[in-house]
Amino acid sequence: MENTKNLKTMKLKFNPVFLLVILLPFSNCQNDNHNPELPHDTAFYIDYRSLTGQSDGIAVIELDPEAPDFGNISSKLELGAGVLPHHLYYNQNANKLYTTALGGSYLYQVKTEKDKNGQPKLVSATPIDTGENTVGENLFFTNDGRFFMTFMGGAGGLKDGSVGVFNANNNQLIKTIKAPIQDNPNKFIMYPHGISVNEEKGLMMVTSTIHPDLTSGFGNTCTLIDLKTYELKETYQVADSPTDLSSPVEVLLLRGQFPQYALATTMLGGDIWIAPYNAATKKYDAFTKIFDGSTQGLGWTLEMYIDDNNRLYVSFADPGKVLVFDISNLPQLKLLKTLTADKGAHHMVFFKTKKGKEVVAVQNNLLDIPNLNSGTISVIEIQTGKTLGTVNLRSKYGILPESIEGTNGPSNYMHH
Repeated sequence: MENTKNLKTMKLKFNPVFLLVILLPFSNCQNDNHNPELPHDTAFYIDYRSLTGQSDGIAVIELDPEAPDFGNISSKLELGAGVLPHHLYYNQNANKLYTTALGGSYLYQVKTEKDKNGQPKLVSATPIDTGENTVGENLFFTNDGRFFMTFMGGAGGLKDGSVGVFNANNNQLIKTIKAPIQDNPNKFIMYPHGISVNEEKGLMMVTSTIHPDLTSGFGNTCTLIDLKTYELKETYQVADSPTDLSSPVEVLLLRGQFPQYALATTMLGGDIWIAPYNAATKKYDAFTKIFDGSTQGLGWTLEMYIDDNNRLYVSFADPGKVLVFDISNLPQLKLLKTLTADKGAHHMVFFKTKKGKEVVAVQNNLLDIPNLNSGTISVIEIQTGKTLGTVNLRSKYGILPESIEGTNGPSNYMHH
């Protein structure tokens, strides 16, 4: 089948030895705590990996193309070589900052402050005990004082993966949710990456993506979990067939003002899938494909963001595009526009320039995989689609951006 052929092509493109030593950094966060009235700075936090064998870390960078210091890094916090910080998150009240990591301690709370000029400054990072759980991926903070974290590596087994439940007040690990596919091939957790929660319905969903070494195993499902009991309710196929190795990477349970659907992106499938909520069963019905990336020459579907106007932004790492859809008539998706970023288009933040232009900044890098690792951040005017500025972190600093977040609270809309 086509996806299997694409997967074989992918394996031919990349050196397996190279892949075996790379862990998978994608992204993630929920942002129900986004406040559209919050005045955001035009400086942003980025997680980064070093290209020269030096320490990986977090940095503060100016991203307003109209600013004289556009593209300049004003503060850095080193976490250590090989830590590979993965994604930045604020807690529910936006008064604590965290980063997940693929190595090191897998999860850190980050202390920040303002310098004498009122600019954001990185101070320190405190490791958080994740127990046996490895390869930190996405976080989701709930209103009841918990947060959940996906661990793609689980305890390190071949078909492993877990979800950690933490106390958001003291960062203590409360429970590890495990459900090996070996125990029940119909309901399981394996290689979880994406996570989303609908608290009103008491439901959580996680994706089954790919083994951390990128070669030992591939997922093609999403699993629904009871938010109170942590029992698995159902595992859904998110692929054309049981043998289609689509690798769902992000999931979004629409909630609040939005129609009650689950959306999922498939990394290797290059598609967008949807499942309606069923009030009778109190679960979601089967997933169906609503956007086929291959028909548009698109692949490696990654992140989803929804703004306050029912617009869905989806990044496609290959060839580096952000598609903007109208979701006001789900399950129908209406394509509104296509924004051009760089290869590896991944995470996004939304803000206004000092002159009031509404822009999206796109972080362009996926795993430092060849042809998906531009190492740039593109700042694009949403209305016109014009690229107002590009920062090349690879050539300027010898680093690659892994994720991006605001310095004055979340700078994106609903994300997970």
